[in-house]
Amino acid sequence: MKKGFIFDLDGVIVDTAKYHYLAWKKLANHLGFEFTKEQNELFKGVSRKRCLEILLEIGKREATQEEFDTWMVEKNVDYLEFIENMDESEILPDVPKILEFLKNNNIPIALGSASKNAQPILEKVNLLHYFDTIVDGNNVTKAKPDPEVFLLAAKQLGVDANDCVVFEDAVAGIQAANAAKMISIGIGDKNVLSEAQFNFKDFTEISTDFIKNL
Repeated sequence: MKKGFIFDLDGVIVDTAKYHYLAWKKLANHLGFEFTKEQNELFKGVSRKRCLEILLEIGKREATQEEFDTWMVEKNVDYLEFIENMDESEILPDVPKILEFLKNNNIPIALGSASKNAQPILEKVNLLHYFDTIVDGNNVTKAKPDPEVFLLAAKQLGVDANDCVVFEDAVAGIQAANAAKMISIGIGDKNVLSEAQFNFKDFTEISTDFIKNL
């Protein structure tokens, strides 16, 4: 049976988390409070709407629906400005090695991300051609840990969910992969991602033999 491989974007393929942080921090400062890198950890794998809700809770701020919608747009405009100059140097170590190995072996590859900017980011870093399908925040209504994004990616790849492998750096993403009955691989701190079936600091620790054995 051929496996399908599904990759999260932020923190797995590229480190765009720093740009999200800068955009949220700018909004928080505009609203009159500080937003720390530690607090930013709460935003991993979370939809933009939920991130703003958390940010307002942190700042103890109320918002009308109109203000909420405006701030969502403002944050995204700032984020897009920050990522405008992204290039291949932003790709995390050894990610292309694994993508190239999968592509050369005709293994189907999907992106499964909460980001609504996944496609332009992959274009900027010149990785878009590796992916057979992209499922992102534009295609799903339920955020991780709901498995919707991964189940839809499996369906679009034409692979059964239990024949899929997911690479994730967020607890919510690992939980979503497990809920979908997929093989979950945590990229990052194994103590944080303890629910993953496999853990690696980054892709430099993942050999092509490991991928082959999956």
